[in-house]
Formats: sequence, structure tokens, C-alpha cells
Amino acid sequence: MLFIGLTGSIATGKSTVSSILSAPPYSLPVIDADVLARKVVEPGTKGYAAIVKYFLPTTPDLLVPASEDMPEDGPEGKGRPLDRAALGRRIFGASEERVRDRGVLNGIVHPAVRGEMYRAILASYLKGHWAVVLDVPLLFEAGMDRICGVVMVVGVSDPEIQMKRLMERDKHLSKEDAENRVKSQGDVRVKLKRCAARGPGNGIVVLNDGNKDELRERIASAVGELEGANPRWWAWVLLACPPLALVCGAWRYWQNGKINERWRAQEKDALAKL
Repeated sequence: MLFIGLTGSIATGKSTVSSILSAPPYSLPVIDADVLARKVVEPGTKGYAAIVKYFLPTTPDLLVPASEDMPEDGPEGKGRPLDRAALGRRIFGASEERVRDRGVLNGIVHPAVRGEMYRAILASYLKGHWAVVLDVPLLFEAGMDRICGVVMVVGVSDPEIQMKRLMERDKHLSKEDAENRVKSQGDVRVKLKRCAARGPGNGIVVLNDGNKDELRERIASAVGELEGANPRWWAWVLLACPPLALVCGAWRYWQNGKINERWRAQEKDALAKL
């Protein structure tokens, strides 16, 4: 089974690509890290408890306010849900404090999300799917690219397009909030460059500067190439022979490690020339 690592940055169209891939004619299973990230911090989970313990003392509005419809101890007595907007204001930004707190949050959420993702991957494998999409905003940063057969990065060539789309989509955000959210996910152009550096068959760059029809055409072309290189019968072979699937997965993990080493060497050389 082919692991397609889908990533990008906020307001570049990654979610649109994800929805296209999950619908006919592709109908690929999509494992969305953002959905899982919300699941692992629901009241009553270990993630929720850890976040409340660290952030609540200095973030009074961390939890949804109590009201007639929201009891003080939450609907089921497990606690009030997190106020995601308040948490976002706390962690998004480039200051040392916000970078540190974002690291703390990621340290709580990422391991739990990985566990959920691996369970969902196993379920897709057992169902005989030829490919599965791992929709992970911080794919490179979390090291999830190491397990992917191919990485697909959705981006835009002009940062102004990204900012315009974000402000139009999330009208409640101030310009400063929008800029902080964009910066917190890194420069998407760097992700595009890193994806291209993976080489043919390992990285797919999807520029989403135009309309949805143009995006659909690019996705159709990309999926056609993937299906040609990863025929469906191969997924059935791997399902019938789990040891072979493990060997192939280990080989891909090693290959991706070498790809990342080359990328780091290229970046080091580029910085040395500045």
C-alpha cells in the first residue's frame, strides 16, 4: 500500500486536495492529522489533561466559558472543551515564548496523533486499499515523511495569495493573527523546494495559484502517474504477504532517510555560500 504524504501550509488548498482525493473517482482513504489532533485533546483524554495542566494557569480563557448550555465541569463531567481560538493566540507567533509553548503543545499532541494514525493505516491496509493519504500539515517537521512512499506538497508561488485566501476564509482573524498563523507553519515555498528535491517518483509539487478546475487537472495527472508506478495488484500482493510489506516499508524508510540527508546537506551548502 502506497503512503501519500499530503502537506502544505495554511490557506494553500491542502484541504481541497484532500477532499478531491477522498471523493470519486479516486475514493482514497484520508487520514487527517488535524481531525485526529482534535480527537486526542477532547475532554477526558490524556492530551486534554496535559494541555490544561500546562496552559490553564497562564491562559484564563483556555476553556470554553461556562454557561447554561455548558456546565462548569463540561457536558459529561470530563471538563469544558478547549477554546481553540484562545489556544491559537497563545501558541501562534515567532516570539521565543510562543515558539516554546508551541513546542510543548506539539510534544503533547504529536505522539498521540501518531498512534491514532498508525491504527488507521493498519485498518486501510487490511481493507486492501492500493494507497492511503496521510494529510499532515507539519509532515516534514514531525518526521512523518520518513514513512511515505511519495510526498505531495500543495502550495502557492506568491505568499500574498496565501494571505488573501486566509483573510477571506477566516474573517475573524486580524492581519497580525493571520501572519502569525502563516509563519507558524513555515514558508510553503521551502516545503515546495524540499518536495521537488526528493526527485521524480518521490515528490509531487502541486501549485494552487489558479481555480479549482485547474487544481483538479493537476491532481488527475499526479494520481495517474502514481497509479502507473504503484499498480493496484501490488497492494493485494502486500496484503497477502505481510512480511514482504514490512520489508518494503523498511526499505522505503531507509531511502527517505537518505533523501533527508541529501536535503540537509544541500541546505547546509546553501547557507555556507551566503
